[in-house]
Amino acid sequence: QVQLVESGGGLVQPGGSLRLSCAASESIFSINAMGWYRQAPGKQREMVARIISGGSTDYADSVKGRFTISRDSAKNTVYLQMNRLKPEATAVYYCNAIKIRVGVSTYWGQGTQVTVSS
Repeated sequence: QVQLVESGGGLVQPGGSLRLSCAASESIFSINAMGWYRQAPGKQREMVARIISGGSTDYADSVKGRFTISRDSAKNTVYLQMNRLKPEATAVYYCNAIKIRVGVSTYWGQGTQVTVSS
């Protein structure tokens, strides 16, 4: 079982920045992929950004050029730097981890609220 704890959410004005953190309970190099998803009220959960064990990253088109996913292996933590935030970014952001061994195991954090509003 991988436990994920998110932090860093809050209220920010449009155009502002936030950095989310996701601390994993084990070495992130033992995890095949980690990512950030978000779910706005009345909408489906969507992928925002992800990073695989080799370091490759992938972003939703709506956040490319503004959001950056990174990791700190010494802290077993993955970050999401969000710049030039827009009101439509308001959602609960969830950290995700995928481990592939015999099968695929998916883990989720509890979520952190991000609200972009003036």
